[in-house]
Amino acid sequence: MDLKHKASIKFEVEAICKDTGARAGVLTTPHGVVKTPVFMPVGTNGTLKSLTLDQTLNCGAQIILGNSYHLYLRPGHELIKNFGGLHKFTTWNMPMLTDSGGFQVMSLSKLLKKTSDGVYFKDPKGGKTHFIGPARSMEIQNAIGADIIMAFDDFPPNPATYDQAKFSMERTHEFLEICVKNHKNSANQALFGIVQGSIYEDLRIESAKFVTNIDLPGYAIGGVAVGEDRETIEKISLFTANLLPYEKPRYLMGIGTPWDITHAIYAQIDMFDCVSPTRLARHGSFFLKQETPSIKRAQYSNDPLPLDPNCQCSTCLRYSRAYLHHIVRQKEMIGAILLSVHNVYTLINYANMARLAILAGRFKEFYETESSLRMNLKQL
Repeated sequence: MDLKHKASIKFEVEAICKDTGARAGVLTTPHGVVKTPVFMPVGTNGTLKSLTLDQTLNCGAQIILGNSYHLYLRPGHELIKNFGGLHKFTTWNMPMLTDSGGFQVMSLSKLLKKTSDGVYFKDPKGGKTHFIGPARSMEIQNAIGADIIMAFDDFPPNPATYDQAKFSMERTHEFLEICVKNHKNSANQALFGIVQGSIYEDLRIESAKFVTNIDLPGYAIGGVAVGEDRETIEKISLFTANLLPYEKPRYLMGIGTPWDITHAIYAQIDMFDCVSPTRLARHGSFFLKQETPSIKRAQYSNDPLPLDPNCQCSTCLRYSRAYLHHIVRQKEMIGAILLSVHNVYTLINYANMARLAILAGRFKEFYETESSLRMNLKQL
């Protein structure tokens, strides 16, 4: 199907690892430049949970996500539009990406009915019935005004039978055509298509062929990291990434650990996001190399070290594990904030370190070091 789409972003590959194909690039958007590979923190309601936008910026964030499902329900996309879009509403003047709302509609709401046009669902807080489909998703995301917006997709349950995965993939393709036709702001917002197909390689091939046949500014890998084991995630993401155009940015949706990021970059993926850094922080956990220990553990009660002795985030430069142990155990709000700073910084920094390694021609060594560390931890 020939559906040409005017690009509002520009992507250039600056360097490639000759051993793995990992890429370092530059993504230019209407609100600024993003250096890839990049971890994108999730600001569900227009802000990261526990962090101000200044703190988010100080963690090194180049681009953040908004969740169109949540913003549609509250405060409403029309209100955001009246404020001049999410950039002005939040005062975040750097690049933004919004997801389509499809995943949240089908996983967080009381699902009432799925049709060929979209999904009827009940707001879990207010109880009101709503409908979101591909055309409606474009209306919502156009009003919100993010630099990059996502096509409304359908995804199967996990685990999914072959027939379930195929049905979901075909509906995703139908939805994509509707999204392209209903996208009203291609001059300022880049629409990314999403490749589905669950764990089935032939479906991934079919989906990638269909989605990339539509000339979009970028492409995402969906239906991954929704409950599969880590080995399956790695296999499918690597397989699917190689089906996507070299010259377009590649986005793996919903991954967020240091190893996830390292492997995604190894798989030649440029962009990734997850709610994990702030979610873990709210439960008292922090990133330490490739582990996520809880600061609540008694072993940290008298520990003078920072969370990670090698970390340069503002939390690690100032506070001890003992102090953080104390305030988290006392349920002080600042505990979740300080752990969130560390966790968000850590994932952003992992992507930055990988980028520098690619530019310096030593990504293979970087990857092998992280892989060895992961294997050693698995054997403990």
